[in-house]
Amino acid sequence: MLFRLSDVHKSYGAQDVLRGASLQVNPGEHVGLVGRNGAGKTTLFRLVSGEETPDRGDVVRVRGMKLGLLEQHVDFEPEVTVHEAALAAFKNLQRIEHEMHELEHRMAEAGDDLEAVLERYSDLQHQFEREGGFEYAAKAEAILQGLGFERDTWTTSAEILSGGQKNRLGLARLLLAEPDVLLLDEPTNHLDVAAVEWLEEFLASYKSAYVIISHDRYFLDRACTRIVEVENGRAASYTGNYSAFLVEREERREAQLRAYENQQHLIAKTEDFIRRNLAGQKTKQAKSRRKMLEKLERVEAVRHDQSSGDFRLHKVERAGTHVLTIEEASVGYPDKLLARDITFTLKRGEALGVIGPNGSGKTTFVKTVLGKLPPLAGEVRWGTNVQPGYYAQQLDDLDERNEIIMELRRVAPSTATAGELRTFLAKFLFTGDDVYKKVRDLSGGEKGRLALAKLIYSRVNVLILDEPTNHLDIPSREALEEALDAYDGTIITISHDRYFLDRIATQILALDGEGAAEHYDGDYTEYHDWHAAQRAAASAASRLDQGKGAGEKEKGTASNATRRGGESQGTAKAQSGKGAKKKNAARDPQVIESEIAEAEKSLASISEEMSRPEVARSPERLAAVNQEYQGVDARLRSLYEEWERVAAEAAKA
Repeated sequence: MLFRLSDVHKSYGAQDVLRGASLQVNPGEHVGLVGRNGAGKTTLFRLVSGEETPDRGDVVRVRGMKLGLLEQHVDFEPEVTVHEAALAAFKNLQRIEHEMHELEHRMAEAGDDLEAVLERYSDLQHQFEREGGFEYAAKAEAILQGLGFERDTWTTSAEILSGGQKNRLGLARLLLAEPDVLLLDEPTNHLDVAAVEWLEEFLASYKSAYVIISHDRYFLDRACTRIVEVENGRAASYTGNYSAFLVEREERREAQLRAYENQQHLIAKTEDFIRRNLAGQKTKQAKSRRKMLEKLERVEAVRHDQSSGDFRLHKVERAGTHVLTIEEASVGYPDKLLARDITFTLKRGEALGVIGPNGSGKTTFVKTVLGKLPPLAGEVRWGTNVQPGYYAQQLDDLDERNEIIMELRRVAPSTATAGELRTFLAKFLFTGDDVYKKVRDLSGGEKGRLALAKLIYSRVNVLILDEPTNHLDIPSREALEEALDAYDGTIITISHDRYFLDRIATQILALDGEGAAEHYDGDYTEYHDWHAAQRAAASAASRLDQGKGAGEKEKGTASNATRRGGESQGTAKAQSGKGAKKKNAARDPQVIESEIAEAEKSLASISEEMSRPEVARSPERLAAVNQEYQGVDARLRSLYEEWERVAAEAAKA
């Protein structure tokens, strides 16, 4: 056991958040913590970390447990770089390393205490090696790259990073520290799809325990082997990933419903017997059964899910068959091309999912489709009778000064009554006096629901959605998916929610961040599997080419060695004269430049290898790859020095 919560109660004012929650996490367990917004998930984290104490119940932590908590707001000390912030996870190794360097200087002085210095140095060296000192720098670099920090950002001050970048850097530092248990609150919030997939692979065979709060169901499926649902103040545990949890939860509810109905039938029959016989000949039996009922442990009725909002879309006017046609389009700005050669046709009733890393041009693409930006090249053509509506990720279409009901009235016909608007808003969980709240006072989730309400009320036949699930909890996402699945119109959606894309998308447009665009007919998982197969085939072909090249090089080297060997028999005397002078002659700068290019290519390839999750997790593989990296890096530095020397000599001549 790492920690245990037993019958924990926690309230904030009049609001009971936890009402008898119990939970235990053991070493090596990979747990996903799910539940509605406000259900008490973050409260559980605060109780485990000791930030808060329970009103009733016990929180027990194993003595000496190292706890790593990823907070939503991460800050770093001034003047600390990205690289230094990551390496701060290895303070003890850095301390050992610093002392070893000091001892090396003392060795050089060869004082009277040399024997004691050597003994201390030997002890530190063994400790350094035992704790992974020879791999820690490479491990830090691998995790930084995996989470999207390229080498050119490592010298950046961590203090000036954006909130999302700080969150990623905090996650990198936590993964490097390898505590006994990680508590991760929405770790994928600031990651693009590539970084999320890297994190999934990294966590899949992570040896320590972790508990993850997440609304990303695809991530929960791949990273967790146990799900704990916080509902109605209690915690229920399920074995398996998120998909298995959905199945088992339904089975449990069905079993509970049957048990409840059977018990209610038994109670009704028993109460009827007591009523009929309490004053009659069978009074003893009636009293006995009454005592039995008093002691009977009652089966709770199955609680129906709270409403997640009614996102059902109204019938919309029918558009033409070909809703959107794009031919060889390039998107971006006059001074910056973001994506080129985009070609596809979107028909009525289809849904396009747009994916790609941050800054790859997804929102720019949508703005180009909407006509807010002109294409840099190619053609963007809408079909007949198309009425597009836009949901912005930043929710900047909402007027912060308005009340909720007035904000909806902006898209309502003049004939709409206040009653009609209130009835519609109730479907989105805005009831009673809630409709008079100011938009500026709403939470992110409430603003998201209001923006969707406006879009759905407007009855457009093309929905253009920029990250529509960002502010929604899992039940609300599921309600939105059901509505979009039944929608008669056409959908274009930017999303990093792969579960959502699998449910909605019939086509995928992937932007790679380097100007390329890839279109695929199918959902996200189909695209992902196809793309992985393409990468594997390309990698296999590359290895085959390298193997052939190495074979030919070895063959040529052997031939040259034979030739040189034959020559050496007849020219031994010449080697000590002209031959020796020729051996030290300066090489052709173009040859050196070619070797520099090859070394840089090798270094990039090794760097990519280091960032792979399976390598970053294995100290042995990481050490081997790191050794190879150091060798190539030393060779590259030597080539740079040789090129500078040759260039300087050529300039003198």
